[in-house]
Amino acid sequence: MADQNQQAAGPDLAAGIDASQIAEGTMLGGRVGDEAVLVARVGGRCFAIGATCTHYGGPLAEGLLDGEKVHCPWHHAVFDLRTGVAEGPPAIDPVPCWRVEEAGGRVRVLAREPAASAHGAHGARRAAVPESVVIVGAGAAGVIAADTLRREGYEGPITIVDADSDAPVDRPNLSKDYLAGNAPEEWMPMRPDSFFSERGIALRRGARAASLDVGAKRVRLDDGEDIAYGALLLATGASPVKLPLPTTDKLSMFTLRTLGDSRAIIRAAGAAGDGGKVVVIGASFIGLEVAASLRARNLEVHVVAPETRPLERVLGPAMGDWIRTLHEEHGVIFHLGQKPRELTDDAVILENGDPLPAAFVVAGVGVRPNVGLAEQAGLAVDRGVVVDEYLETSARGIFAAGDVARYPDPITGAKIRVEHWVAAEREAQTAARNILGAGERYTAVPFFWSAHYDATISYVGHAERWDSIAVDGSIEQRDCELRYIDGGKATAVVTMGRDTTNLAAELALSRGESR
Repeated sequence: MADQNQQAAGPDLAAGIDASQIAEGTMLGGRVGDEAVLVARVGGRCFAIGATCTHYGGPLAEGLLDGEKVHCPWHHAVFDLRTGVAEGPPAIDPVPCWRVEEAGGRVRVLAREPAASAHGAHGARRAAVPESVVIVGAGAAGVIAADTLRREGYEGPITIVDADSDAPVDRPNLSKDYLAGNAPEEWMPMRPDSFFSERGIALRRGARAASLDVGAKRVRLDDGEDIAYGALLLATGASPVKLPLPTTDKLSMFTLRTLGDSRAIIRAAGAAGDGGKVVVIGASFIGLEVAASLRARNLEVHVVAPETRPLERVLGPAMGDWIRTLHEEHGVIFHLGQKPRELTDDAVILENGDPLPAAFVVAGVGVRPNVGLAEQAGLAVDRGVVVDEYLETSARGIFAAGDVARYPDPITGAKIRVEHWVAAEREAQTAARNILGAGERYTAVPFFWSAHYDATISYVGHAERWDSIAVDGSIEQRDCELRYIDGGKATAVVTMGRDTTNLAAELALSRGESR
């Protein structure tokens, strides 16, 4: 949770400011005592909310105002001006609200308002809500779904089942600050245990859902226990691809998905010591984030990948070249156009026969959706669990969200599966409301961010192919916008150093507007 006091600067809003400083449709950051406060004018009325995003502390005054919603510039969380409620992930907690007085040509921010409730905020429900809800998976999608059910007023039993004894954790940090040694483990839980107990949510860690009986509406755990459900959400996520390489027991090869995985890599890095050699297999986002984090721990990092440019398939050649240069400037050594052939006791042998000495290896070559439970139950599966625009599977009353769900893209209509943290949370909100009968189509535009040293890449949309890439600004100066054009329209936008531009692109794509 962000510290609401950390950005208290600007005009003293309690003393008041001239009303002309806040024109219609604009916002202004200031302070009330030691607290950072944002004032915005919408529909002729001024509102005041906390100015610091409750996710990672982004400055909301530098974000985007869209009607009565404020969008955070860093990770695109959305807050309601009237209530302070976090309506769009990755933020969960609300920001505070203040009472505003406008008189005599001045605007003053007065006392805090009582915390608002979001219950029932999204309209009508079915007459009959499910007697109980079971959620399989305690990742981003599972936790947000349970929280949304409670925020929407659902009072029935909610059970979350997850085989990971550490779940839920802030997964994006596993390959970033936590792995780099810049974030303590206290930051890693996505929600504390009290979050679940206070909301009457039963969290079953270390329990694996072994089978699903759709007809009887029961989930069987691996210990033989059956759990009945009225509605079910599959938030089973994905698992890292494990390379079938010849190896020995002496050279460890890790993948990274859980807190336990990240801890194991940190222990191996400590054992390797300064200057220890590590080989990262795969120039994916997670592979390169791992490489950057291990460089922060003073290891010698070698990246092996079959492509000629890192991330070219996702970001194009110009960004791919820049990313390679950035990592090389920080000491990463690339071996592109190569695959590993085998692992010996102390080295990775490439296909060309070259040995790369290594204290340990990390493989970041993608993930596969965990569809086993859905397949066993006879649900429609096609490179993910197939869902409709309401995120409901082929079985009524069973929904899917997160990395495992394959849903219709609101922009192109094609079925897509998006492996992004924020997307998983947004899907979960819609799925939860539809469990309660909202009949809400999922239309959110995918967004993700990737951090490499002191550079952050922000991506909105979904471009599996493109005819051209339009570049505005300078990639080398980290001040740029790239538009991925397919059939004359932008289907994705990437920015560096242009947070507001990225937010505007997300809103434009969500409205079907081409940038």
